[in-house]
Amino acid sequence: MKALHPLDIMVRTAETGSLTAAAHALGLTPAAASAALKRLEAELGARLFVRSTRHLRLTPQGEQFLPQAQQMLALWATAQQAAQGQAALRGLLQLSLPSDLGRNVLLPWLDDFLAQHPQLSLRLQMGDRLADVYRQPVDLAIRYGTPADSSLVALPLLPDNRRVLCAAPDYLARHGTPRTPADLNGHVCLSYMLGDSLHQQWSFDRDGQQESITLPGQRMADDGDVVRRWALAGKGIAYKSMLDVADDLLAGRLLPLCPHWQGEAAPLWLICADRRASGTLAQALRAFLLPRMQARWQGVQNLLAAAAEPRR
Repeated sequence: MKALHPLDIMVRTAETGSLTAAAHALGLTPAAASAALKRLEAELGARLFVRSTRHLRLTPQGEQFLPQAQQMLALWATAQQAAQGQAALRGLLQLSLPSDLGRNVLLPWLDDFLAQHPQLSLRLQMGDRLADVYRQPVDLAIRYGTPADSSLVALPLLPDNRRVLCAAPDYLARHGTPRTPADLNGHVCLSYMLGDSLHQQWSFDRDGQQESITLPGQRMADDGDVVRRWALAGKGIAYKSMLDVADDLLAGRLLPLCPHWQGEAAPLWLICADRRASGTLAQALRAFLLPRMQARWQGVQNLLAAAAEPRR
């Protein structure tokens, strides 16, 4: 895959936020990876990353180019499989999905994935608890948050994803619009539970300033889809993953709140039990999902950037 090596370096660097990590994953030295990335930028005539001694982030040009790079790599992987007689994925894929993202976003995408691989069968497990990929009949799991079990293989799907405060226009018309996290006190906040743990401490960041608000939830659920439905029905304010509520935000069914404050991290991962499970099928599914995830997330990013602009 030498012809697309600079693209692979660029994509892995964007996904991990580290050129060194990308280089190690590809079996390269950081110096070689950096040189390849500079050659790619020179060929494109655009700077893809802003670099400093401690931080690395995509430029606006890099954010626009990333989905296309991911798509090119996915097409190349498919072409390689076809050339090697491996185009057809076969067998049973046992997949665990989070409730809200699974039902409302991933199901139609998986329909398209199966249409591309008609010899593949799919068995779904839907729920927000992390499936035990060692004991339960699950090959792969898509989950928010870096898994605590370091023995699991976690392939990044969207490591930069975050939560966003949002509410329905009807709720805001009746109760007013909070401008800062501190304004959430006195509002009806829709809390999420994972097992016996209630997520009622909501954290935010603005220019390095951290703020955490502990809120007594009037409505609590252990199902992310239920929290989203409550928000759409005007029952209160939700603190949801950008990926979960992207369509609702872009359609105006939910409105973003406190746009100058950045929500807490909610990275999305494709998780498997060991390296053997992270083979051809996992890589094919990841390559299929990556550009769709990135495009969905970028749409919300653009909306939040516009909401944060000063009004004239």
